[in-house]
Amino acid sequence: MVSNADRCDCKQKQTPRSKEFQEDLIKRLNRAIGQLNGIKNMIEDNRYCGDVLTQLAAAESAIRRTSEMLLENHLQTCVIEEIRKGNDEVVDEVMTLMRRFR
Repeated sequence: MVSNADRCDCKQKQTPRSKEFQEDLIKRLNRAIGQLNGIKNMIEDNRYCGDVLTQLAAAESAIRRTSEMLLENHLQTCVIEEIRKGNDEVVDEVMTLMRRFR
């Protein structure tokens, strides 16, 4: 069986995330997954559009906050390490990542 990591061009993170940070990210993602499953059920139950949209906004906000936390961690670890190694191209990568979250 091929894992998701084997299907993409994902790199392995050089500096491990702290256990607490990783657990926090996973907890947040699991909460967002639960919200999305709830939204799916709302749509299947033909619930009021305004209620569904409110829940979608909440799930989107939760995912955005998780992304912000991960981006901040990326800047504080991976990016700093690469710049210290003399890899200035990492700045271009960061700019591309930041554009995705506008």
